[in-house]
Amino acid sequence: MDGPPAPSRALLRDPLVRFLAIAGTLFVGWYLLYELVLHPWGALDRAVIDNLIHLSGALLTALGYTLLPEPANAEMIRTIGVQGGHLLWIGDPCNGVSLFAVFALFLITYPGPWRHKLWFIPLGLLSIHLINVVRIAALCIVVSIDYELLNFNHDYTFYVVVYGWVFLLWYLWVKRFARTDPAPAP
Repeated sequence: MDGPPAPSRALLRDPLVRFLAIAGTLFVGWYLLYELVLHPWGALDRAVIDNLIHLSGALLTALGYTLLPEPANAEMIRTIGVQGGHLLWIGDPCNGVSLFAVFALFLITYPGPWRHKLWFIPLGLLSIHLINVVRIAALCIVVSIDYELLNFNHDYTFYVVVYGWVFLLWYLWVKRFARTDPAPAP
């Protein structure tokens, strides 16, 4: 006669535990891949930062701002700024790559049809990148108005905006596209 399922098997049937276990495993895998391979290699961070500088510069120019010239002796430009302000340095932690991973891993792990994941994840990543473009352009404008406002806006205002956007995307996923299978009877 079969008895009750073993506690470990019953625990793995719990959707929350399963989600946390898979998400945790994938995140550790991503972290190791990024820290041991991608970040030291530098190409991914470099490509994202170059694109952020290019798109932010195009947005600022379209808004009528004149960009500060790039330093003459810099091989790998990581800065952008507008006349009347200072150059902003874009570091690897600010390029959005880690946020891309957290966003994508959540959606990969969370239940839902792959036919929707295959378009929602790339569109979500693109929208997060574009929010970061707007963030960088706005920080350039803030610095041209008052340099003292930079740290507050970088550390607080835009964290709320960018992370708020990511949570909104996750909310849309959960409410509109994730599977809503009824919970199994106890």
